Amino acid sequence: MGWLKSYLPVMAMLFNQSIYAGISLSTRVAFLQGMSPRVFVVYRHAFATIVIAPIAYFSGITLNQNLFFEGLYLASSSVASAMANLVPAVTFIIAACAGMEKVNIRSTRSLAKIIGTVICVSGAVSMALLKGPKLLNAEILPSKSIMASGGDHWLLGCLFLTGCCCAWSVWLILMANFFSFHPDHLSFSAWMCFMATLQSTLVTLLLEPDPHAWKINSLLEFGCTLYSGVIGSAVLLFIQAWCISLRGPLFCAMFNPLFTVIVTILAALLLHEEIYSGSLIGSTGVIIGLYVVHWGKAEKVSEVNVKLTDPKSMVNSTEDVKILINGSSSVKACCKTNNLEEPLLSADSPSHR
Repeated sequence: MGWLKSYLPVMAMLFNQSIYAGISLSTRVAFLQGMSPRVFVVYRHAFATIVIAPIAYFSGITLNQNLFFEGLYLASSSVASAMANLVPAVTFIIAACAGMEKVNIRSTRSLAKIIGTVICVSGAVSMALLKGPKLLNAEILPSKSIMASGGDHWLLGCLFLTGCCCAWSVWLILMANFFSFHPDHLSFSAWMCFMATLQSTLVTLLLEPDPHAWKINSLLEFGCTLYSGVIGSAVLLFIQAWCISLRGPLFCAMFNPLFTVIVTILAALLLHEEIYSGSLIGSTGVIIGLYVVHWGKAEKVSEVNVKLTDPKSMVNSTEDVKILINGSSSVKACCKTNNLEEPLLSADSPSHR
């Protein structure tokens, strides 16, 4: 079962990105039906707190999520998913500057992480921004579809999404340090959801004075907030916190491009958004970039596993071991740890008689 344990974080992050893709698609529809992005953030974390708080009795979330969903509302789901792929690049830069990711240009593994990050981000961004000829749904999308977006607030939406990526990258870096002395991921997730609910409520009261904005008008809006809160926040925060503690922030950030791939495919199949040749080329770049970066990370992970499993790395062979006999500090037996293969107490010792 060792192989399953080593691939469990990968499977967890694949699940995370699939859920995030569903949130991006469903919330886009809810926003276009009239739901406020700020009210949605409050409801989302309220649902998440209700679900996760009873299980564990015991932030960058408020800023990050408000910026993301505001940008999603002003731009589109494809642009939001593409801009999210700035997170690996920003995370890698911050982690390298903070000394959490070692960068050695002479090392092939380090170069693989750098090149893979560039390929992965470039491929994912090109999926949504470099259109090219249409390949699918060229005439299926109606002219007045609810998924059609105007370009009046396009730049503003992209700026919001860029700010979201920066906030999320900083959050990943901070959490990697935080989990070194706080291993309880469940209590952390509950606390984050609770604080995000309070903070986002205050922000919404200041920016959304209309009391009617708090009303949930349809079953779609309720289901969207419930799904985003219970699965998208309560469950995924716990999974992501666990993955960060095991593999570090860059490992989690590198799975963000899959978010773009899933959104593009499902939006074309379910919401009849167009598929362009740039999307196909970009998705290929995403897959190649992911494999290159994981190859660069593989050596670091294997070194950690060797250190944890090798008994020689647990004990220094030249270190003295002091043994207290009968609890007395005046009588001590000293030996070298390289002699521990021989019994400490022989059959002729007083304690065996």
